[in-house]
Amino acid sequence: MAEKHSPTRLWTMRALYPALALLLIFVHLLPLQMLPQRIAGPDFLTALTFAWCLRRPDYVPALSIAGVMLLADLVFQRPPGLWALLMLLASEFLKNRARQLRENTFATEWAAAAATLLAITVLYRLTLAILIISPGMLSLTLMQYGMTVLAYPLVAAVSYLAFGVRRTAPGEFDHTGRTL
Repeated sequence: MAEKHSPTRLWTMRALYPALALLLIFVHLLPLQMLPQRIAGPDFLTALTFAWCLRRPDYVPALSIAGVMLLADLVFQRPPGLWALLMLLASEFLKNRARQLRENTFATEWAAAAATLLAITVLYRLTLAILIISPGMLSLTLMQYGMTVLAYPLVAAVSYLAFGVRRTAPGEFDHTGRTL
């Protein structure tokens, strides 16, 4: 039990999040198809961030989220910093709600992630519209939102099974005696 909450485990998981994010960015950039896709795929990076924020907020510090999302903005040629800022705000919101959500079912966690993603997606499109930047087709945005919401349980399951990122139980303590 002590190994699960050791400082080594904490820093390993804090290093694993940016490593997984870089892997997801790299895979997204690979030229796997020569023709344009007909559907917008899920944003696995957002789903991963939300799953880890809701399950173990201490594994994803704000600076790590901001750095990863800013890099994604630059690499994916989005307006630099806009999605990163919205993701940072959403992640901190979810971290603050993680304590209340850990006592509920997975459906509640999933609904919280979906509602938060919907809010930042709408804010993102509104901000782009206000700044007179073409936000892209609404249908693709809605499709990506839906696919990301559908992919969230898969990302949460892989995070749990492969990396051991699970929700903390009420009354659980870390290595210094603070409640998780």
